[in-house]
Amino acid sequence: MKSTMIEMEKNSEVSSAIEELSKVVITKHGENNEFAIIPTKPFISLCYLLLQVLDKIGPTMVVLRQDLHQNIKRLEEMHESNPTMNSNLVEILKSEAREGNARKRFSCSKAFLWLTRSLDFTLALLQTLAIDPEKNMEQVVEGSYDITLKPWHGWISSAAFRVALKLVPESKTFMDLLKTKDENLDTLKEKMQILVSLLVPFLDETHCILRFYNLDRLKST
Repeated sequence: MKSTMIEMEKNSEVSSAIEELSKVVITKHGENNEFAIIPTKPFISLCYLLLQVLDKIGPTMVVLRQDLHQNIKRLEEMHESNPTMNSNLVEILKSEAREGNARKRFSCSKAFLWLTRSLDFTLALLQTLAIDPEKNMEQVVEGSYDITLKPWHGWISSAAFRVALKLVPESKTFMDLLKTKDENLDTLKEKMQILVSLLVPFLDETHCILRFYNLDRLKST
């Protein structure tokens, strides 16, 4: 994982996410979600990139970032305990469902669920800014939160988010932080649009798998 992090540092988070998504190809036998394959290690790398994007939004994302990091570490520890057996996230979901552990607080199934929802949030954020990079950042973050994470959060998490919302940077500042030194705004927007086009079908498939294992309606406790 260290080598992966070094490679990420050489590129922008957006460029690195495009590269990682090319490795996280979900394969299925027709419409059979039971035998789908989601490569565990590339998915973890993609989620680490998500952390870096959230860091650029600032203190508003601190609580979400902490939860994300814990969920990533849970999947990472499971993968590292037996890289061969746990190379496919769907097999992990299947195993926890069979053992009756999927809905437990610290399950990998719940970690995967919340990481997927956080990717939903990132997708909504990037979709909006790729179209209108000058839109008020507070409105962008709030709108993205409302349609992706808020329906599943309790009132305490939602209230904490509202308080921290005032700390988001301006849109221009955020976009500048996403760019590399040799990128201009148009280049960044093109890359964001590419990333969005890859995230949409990927997340559609992950939500299908979550529904198959009856995880998609779980709320935070």
